[in-house]
Amino acid sequence: MATDDKTQEILEKKGAHVQNMFDRIAGWYDFLNHFLSLGIDRRWRKKLIRAAGLKDGDHVLDVATGTGDLALSVLKACDCRVTGMDVSEKMMEAGRKKMRKKGREGSVRFIAGRAEEIPFEDNTFDAVTVAFGVRNYTDLEQGLKEMLRVLRPGGITAILEFSKPARQPLKALYSFYLFHLLPWAGKLFSGDKYAYTYLPASIKKFPQREDFLEILERCGFSGCRYETYTGGIVAAYFGEKKN
Repeated sequence: MATDDKTQEILEKKGAHVQNMFDRIAGWYDFLNHFLSLGIDRRWRKKLIRAAGLKDGDHVLDVATGTGDLALSVLKACDCRVTGMDVSEKMMEAGRKKMRKKGREGSVRFIAGRAEEIPFEDNTFDAVTVAFGVRNYTDLEQGLKEMLRVLRPGGITAILEFSKPARQPLKALYSFYLFHLLPWAGKLFSGDKYAYTYLPASIKKFPQREDFLEILERCGFSGCRYETYTGGIVAAYFGEKKN
């Protein structure tokens, strides 16, 4: 499927384009996430947090936190301190409303920030998490290096990202869904044409599995590994900061 010029521009430049895009769809983001994934995205987040081995008392930074779904999964899994960071104020405002609605007001500290310039000192966090956000980094390696910088020695990063199924017929079905059904449904509900053409295009462009592990290692992470969920639709990546 060919990528239109506007979607290609967002892919190449990202930055303010991605921020504005998420500002526009903030009100529909949670609904569409759960609806378009048939609710399976909740299970993916739980599995990521379980595999990360977070402990009570850990201080966790959730980068590209959006409306705080992964931050909420962390809170449900352990008694952690959680800071959520995102470039979109409207997404985070939706996250604050969600936390109030669920009786978690004040449980997550939301702050504005870019992955490429995380506004914290070195060795601050026990874990850094990202769910479906590293594809949107303007500079992927710089963002990963910043995540490593703010991790404490022995800390872990846990990254959840869309992937590509390797086996048929799931591979063909997923491709049809991703490039045809999802953009149509996303535009229908959100009214934003490009948010849901950007999504499949960014998944197609993102380095997969072993390729992404190589990038993590190049950025300084050790013990890098991955596991896939739901037939390879998503992959969970893990890396540690050496003691």
